[in-house]
Amino acid sequence: MKDVLDQTDINTRQEYYNQYVKEVTPTHNWFLNMCKAFLVGGIICTIGQGFLNLYIAMGFNREVAGLYNTITLVALSALFTGLGWYAKLAKFGGAGTLVPITGFANSVAAPAIEFKKEGQVFGIGCKIFNIAGPVILYGIVTSWVLGIIYYILLRMQVI
Repeated sequence: MKDVLDQTDINTRQEYYNQYVKEVTPTHNWFLNMCKAFLVGGIICTIGQGFLNLYIAMGFNREVAGLYNTITLVALSALFTGLGWYAKLAKFGGAGTLVPITGFANSVAAPAIEFKKEGQVFGIGCKIFNIAGPVILYGIVTSWVLGIIYYILLRMQVI
């Protein structure tokens, strides 16, 4: 008889727990999140295009204007990360803040700010590339492999 009561008690607890989890778990509207990401990513890219047009209007050629544009967007992203604004934007825009180069700059700056209390070497120096490190590594390796393939195709006169 005691085993039956214990099983009933366990089932009741499980039901209460499942109900609690259902109540506290946030629900997400994928379509709204997608629209927010599109909006925020589009605004970031539009701002980038505005800087590119500004630098071209200042007399720089397209290549130099593109470099200045990249530097400006990375600097603004790092600044906004330091001020705590980028996290708020990312909370609203989700993946829309990750795709442009500003997301990469944020992924480098955020750990540096978070771990600065641990010191220059063990905090900032060790933790700064926690997120960005794999991106850099695989970017370099992929570039190297594609460069070799390109070289081989050139030597074979395929391209």
